[in-house]
Amino acid sequence: MAQTSKIPHTYVIVFLIIIIAAVFTWVVPGGQFERRSIETGSGTQMVIDASSFHYVDNEPQTWQIFSAFYKGFIRSPKIIVFILILGGAFWLLNESKAIDVGVYAFLQRSERLNRWKLFRKIGVHNIIITLVMLMFSFFGAIFGMSEETIAFIIIFVPMAISMGYDSIVGVSMAFIGAGIGFAGCLMNPFTLGIAQEIAGVPLFSGIEYRFIIWIIVNIAGIGYVLHYASKIKKDPKRSPVFLEDEYWRNHHQQIDLNLRTRASKAAWWAYSLVLIAGTIAAVLYPMNTLQLGNASLKFPLLAVLAFAYAFIGWKSLKKSVEFFMLTILIFTILYLIAGVTAFAWGLTELATLFFSMAIIIGMGLNKSPNEITRSFIAGAKDILSAALVVGLAGGIIVILEDGKIIDTMLYGISKAIEGTGKIATLSLMYLFQSGMNAIITSGTAKAALLMPILRDISNMVGLSQQATVTAFHIGDGFTNLITPTSGVLIGVLEVARIPFAKWFQWAWKFILMMVILGWLLLIPTVTIPLPGF
Repeated sequence: MAQTSKIPHTYVIVFLIIIIAAVFTWVVPGGQFERRSIETGSGTQMVIDASSFHYVDNEPQTWQIFSAFYKGFIRSPKIIVFILILGGAFWLLNESKAIDVGVYAFLQRSERLNRWKLFRKIGVHNIIITLVMLMFSFFGAIFGMSEETIAFIIIFVPMAISMGYDSIVGVSMAFIGAGIGFAGCLMNPFTLGIAQEIAGVPLFSGIEYRFIIWIIVNIAGIGYVLHYASKIKKDPKRSPVFLEDEYWRNHHQQIDLNLRTRASKAAWWAYSLVLIAGTIAAVLYPMNTLQLGNASLKFPLLAVLAFAYAFIGWKSLKKSVEFFMLTILIFTILYLIAGVTAFAWGLTELATLFFSMAIIIGMGLNKSPNEITRSFIAGAKDILSAALVVGLAGGIIVILEDGKIIDTMLYGISKAIEGTGKIATLSLMYLFQSGMNAIITSGTAKAALLMPILRDISNMVGLSQQATVTAFHIGDGFTNLITPTSGVLIGVLEVARIPFAKWFQWAWKFILMMVILGWLLLIPTVTIPLPGF
């Protein structure tokens, strides 16, 4: 315990970085690029004019380090409110014991696979971790899943601990999986699409080699997580978060699946309300266009979901309230995926979805409006620290922006890259992009701001624009998983109750391995003729 007390709190670490950023505003000259708007497949984007840089007076930051917390809240309101709503919704869900029932029912069923020699040899839990990570990697590669992973942490952390692992494995299943896919970036319109439009290459071209990249980074990333999980399974006390995981062990203890609560009339009313809402949505939107990168598919998705819910919801209600609540959670996730792929939902719509889930769950538990409100507030309080630290992390970027030094840093790095050979230029671009994740966390914003600079540098040395785009999207993936300026990472860690210092202790070797692997995968884009390059 003495050693644990010496580890700086996440808030302390982030505030120290704010102070360092403020010091930079005193020594780095102010500078500015001109911005202009362009139309892309993902909407209007502001891009810089790479030849327009000029120095301006910098604005050294002093007392502003104390206002950065407030400004960081203003900068990241959607993520902060989303986290608070998730806290309230999942508090109600935890009161129903639905997650516990779902986890242990799933694990009991999966253990039956041990009857087969092949599954015993591979390990059923290894298969579960691999399949979950591949699913999230696919989501990250196709539509850039990032903020959405916060909602899944409360599901996979208890599952990982129930399987004998730790919260790091639970976070890895969703967050690391999506990050690996984000780097592989098969058809993400919000990063790859914008980058290719600015670079002037056909949209989603070069996918053949990017698919190879995606396969390789998944093998390496999932393999690393499986190796770590195996060590923790043998000796749980080797986990750096063993003490912190006591919370999850206490709150998600194994339960008797035979003890079930019979559905009340209120639960049947909740079932009917969701069915009516789903039916109305299916009637209003009978055909839905699913966007997967550049591909699209017309399909009556909402009608299928409404029909499936009518049957599965009824069956689960006949079983118990706990299984009905689990059904509500599953269909919330299905509607989340449908909304993102077919209706381009953002955090506003996702927060609305989980808030609605909270009300339905409260109704199904036969709670009064006042009881639902009290439980929701209790959940929001429980997760408040996660929302607060996201605002604090946003303060780092506020200090750099208000000090007017971000553009100067971009300009200085771009000048350092110029005049090198093709492989050296590509390598420096990759390092540049990987480092910029600590300053600009939004992939869309980085594509709009950095690609004009990288495009012009590529033209100077005769480097393929497709290779430049590849350096951008691989570099955009890995270091985001460890930078304390990322509101998503900080939110994920706070929900999982993992101190940032302990996450860094575990993640830095993994990130270094993936960054080196990413660089090696870039070299063929210069040395080997590839389709689309």
